Amino acid sequence: MLRLRDGIKEIIRKTAISLPRDVEDALQKAWEAEPGGPGKEALAAMLENTAIAKSASKPLCQDSGTPIFYARVPRELSFAVVEKAIIEGVREAGRSVPLRPNAVDVLTEKNSGDNTGLGFPEMYFKQCEEDTLVIDLTLKGAGSENAGTFYKLPDERLNAGRDLEGVRKCVLDAVHAVQGRACPPYTVGVGIAGTRLVAAALSRKALMRKLTDEAEDHRIKELEERLLAQINGLGIGPMGLGGKCTALGVKINHAHRHTGSYFVDISIACWANRRGRLIW
Repeated sequence: MLRLRDGIKEIIRKTAISLPRDVEDALQKAWEAEPGGPGKEALAAMLENTAIAKSASKPLCQDSGTPIFYARVPRELSFAVVEKAIIEGVREAGRSVPLRPNAVDVLTEKNSGDNTGLGFPEMYFKQCEEDTLVIDLTLKGAGSENAGTFYKLPDERLNAGRDLEGVRKCVLDAVHAVQGRACPPYTVGVGIAGTRLVAAALSRKALMRKLTDEAEDHRIKELEERLLAQINGLGIGPMGLGGKCTALGVKINHAHRHTGSYFVDISIACWANRRGRLIW
């Protein structure tokens, strides 16, 4: 499994130092559309930062984030083997990229020094029938993680009911409340479900979708497009400095819910929505 460990180390390195093509393209288009002022200057700095990180092979941001892995594992390969390779790959990447050590014990406040610990990195495994191991990775910064929020519908404060219109009100409220923190332009992930855990998992996974992806259901597609336009109409702008581009995309995942519950979870990614994929 040393080759798998090295493959994981390499995908962590690539994810830390380079943006996905769709995100970089969206930032370029946002810069071209921004009329001027501090917002346009902020977008120019993001694009320059992206180019420097790539050419110098250095992380895009000093916060190298929480590594979050989604693994689809063939039946002949055990979860335990993949888990061990991921942990060792994270440790190796921390030394070689290098990555900032972010894993802190909540009881002792001691940093593990290698980005591993209880619940760190995050790992999710799913058995699959294919004979190929596929590992998706995101490096989730703390600023954007702190910007996420959660709603239970109906919500009297927002006059939001248990429907997609209620979801729309929740998303706009969440982005407005952040007020430019967490380094916009954002990618906004939304999860709708009948339990808090599933809603949170869905919203986080929504950030893994490409900005160019279109939802299969026309109702979700229309809501994503409407929300993106309305978020960008808030005027918060890049880095909260004002402007036309507050978000690069809105992605919504949904699941069946219990008759008596309706939860909406919102995850936010900063402009550097770092994600990558290893196919083994």
